[in-house]
Amino acid sequence: MTIRPRKERATRTELGRLLRDKGALTPGWEAAFETVDRAAFLPTVMWPHRMADGSSTRVDKATDPDAWYEYADSDEPITTQWDGGRPDGQPGTVPTSSCSAPSVVFRMLDDLDLADGMRVLEIGTGTGWNAALLAHRAGAANVVTVEIDPQVAETARGALDRNGFRVGVREGDGCVGRPGAAPFDRLMATFGVRDFPRAWVRQVRPGGVIVAPWGTHFTHRDVVVELRVDGDGRAASGRFLRLVEFMKDRGRRATRPGHEEYLPDGWPGGADALETRLPADAFEPFTSFEFTAGLRVPGCELMTAVRDGARNVWLYSLTDRSWAAALYEPGQSVTKAYQAGGRRLWDEVETAYAWWQAQGSPDVDRFGLTVTAGGLQAWLDEPGAHWSL
Repeated sequence: MTIRPRKERATRTELGRLLRDKGALTPGWEAAFETVDRAAFLPTVMWPHRMADGSSTRVDKATDPDAWYEYADSDEPITTQWDGGRPDGQPGTVPTSSCSAPSVVFRMLDDLDLADGMRVLEIGTGTGWNAALLAHRAGAANVVTVEIDPQVAETARGALDRNGFRVGVREGDGCVGRPGAAPFDRLMATFGVRDFPRAWVRQVRPGGVIVAPWGTHFTHRDVVVELRVDGDGRAASGRFLRLVEFMKDRGRRATRPGHEEYLPDGWPGGADALETRLPADAFEPFTSFEFTAGLRVPGCELMTAVRDGARNVWLYSLTDRSWAAALYEPGQSVTKAYQAGGRRLWDEVETAYAWWQAQGSPDVDRFGLTVTAGGLQAWLDEPGAHWSL
């Protein structure tokens, strides 16, 4: 059973038009969009995230319903929990649960190549809206969703039940999957991973599809990858599709030592200076090179900040205490950079940039990923360059 929204809203109608214009809402998912109202799965108090400027704002349905519905019907991600659940209901330091932007949701749903009646495992229940969309298409009895946070799971279960979707909501570590209910035809993850859980491959039938946000430790950003499980069910391989940014696997977030541990003697701490022609836009967010650098310079984290037109760039090794840094002033063609430690991180990034240019500055969709029991392998234009991660 599914329940239609009680009334049409102009903002919701406009959202549907926007998603169609963007190419995110395809004909196969239009009925699900029309039937399953995102607003029915959102909490009374929420924090929409404005992609244009990166800010968040608190919106309370009880005190400002017009603004609440406007954000509910926007193509913006919405934070629904901070710091694993704050008792005071206030924003905290780290967003830990959310409802993704509708354009991101529907593009990933379309990536699944889902047919009616297929069995689907969703990893990361969140609000339950995505599970409801899957249930509308595949049937509620065919959808299992796993959520690590008991409070989030219970809230989503209630929203799904109220809206007529008897989906199996299970609490637990999503990276383990749901082995007792396998095999599945499709698997969709709604949080970013830095390794790739082999359990997901084992629990999807041969020929089945896995869609997940994956990325390196270089930045917080991810790339959607679509993998198809091979004939013996032991490996999965496929291409990257597009750049995104998701909350990360809560139980496996990497932690880097503090800045002072890399420079115990202060700046510049005996670092070697060099002149670089690496352009400042090499460190722009959501770019193909940023993704490539993560593949070609493993075990490294990038931090940047822009102020008054200048870009401050820091590279931190995650394998030792090596670091590199540069300050890009507007209009410079040559910039002074510094690097210290056993790894020459600035040199590594310059080498990665030269490689990327030599390959024709490839977009992310020219790259792919293969997952086996033995590890991960990235590749470019198979059967071209391959390397282990």
